[in-house]
Amino acid sequence: MTDDARAPRARRLLVAGAGLGIALAAVGLVRGARLPGAGLAPGEVARVNGVPVRAETLEQLAAGLALDRGAAPRDADRARVLERLIEEELLVQRALEVGLAESDPGVRKALVTALVDAVVAEAESEDPDEAALRRFFEERRGYFGAGARLRVERLEFRARDGASPPPAERAAEALRLLASGAPLAAVREHADPPALPLPDLLLPPASLREFVGPEALDAALAAEPGRWIGPFPHGAGAQLVRVVERREAEAPGFDAVRPRVVAEWRRRAADRALREYLDWLRGEADVVVAPDAPE
Repeated sequence: MTDDARAPRARRLLVAGAGLGIALAAVGLVRGARLPGAGLAPGEVARVNGVPVRAETLEQLAAGLALDRGAAPRDADRARVLERLIEEELLVQRALEVGLAESDPGVRKALVTALVDAVVAEAESEDPDEAALRRFFEERRGYFGAGARLRVERLEFRARDGASPPPAERAAEALRLLASGAPLAAVREHADPPALPLPDLLLPPASLREFVGPEALDAALAAEPGRWIGPFPHGAGAQLVRVVERREAEAPGFDAVRPRVVAEWRRRAADRALREYLDWLRGEADVVVAPDAPE
């Protein structure tokens, strides 16, 4: 059978059986990088086209297989698991060869999900220091209060062609003009159309956070209504925000909302970790955007 004839069958097998294993192996979360040579290094139980299969992985999966019997793994269990690991690696490698990572939306989504999960896993599992957690709560009492609502408007600034100043500089200049009394309508002409318009409603902090991000939210919770503040990061751009209307919250005690405080602390730590990783990727990448591409 030719390679061309095998490719469709490989695609069906991948879609049916490889699943998230493709993504994990493709981004290197299950096995190490490709290694030269035919000999096995310590800790390896096999190699497939230079890619090692770890003995630790084999033992973990064999133990899980034997758990249903309530007994220790047998050599037959290990042999069965090893065969599955080798076949999975062959499928993963063939998936990359036929371009599924580039062409199949399901595989691409699994790859992205697996890598994002790996990037934020450490931040989400970290236990914050108690004193730091209490400071985090005290600085954001309004976020955890019952009944807090804000109505906010904003100006967005995104990257343009190479001749334009960076978004943060454009936002800072807009803030200076607003502070000097320039009409909002005139300043708005220098901003960009909103990618996701803010609802003209009183929103709870958790909902508002999804629109403006944690940094702008914290500042808005502490700001007096009517004053423009910023710039704050917004995706790859920047934003200014202004509190139009505020409904105060009933401030709870720390102990009453501690689980929420911990969850929010971890969530923001994960957001920072992912943002820093994406910024690093952009810095290392060669990204070329068409002049007439949407901004």
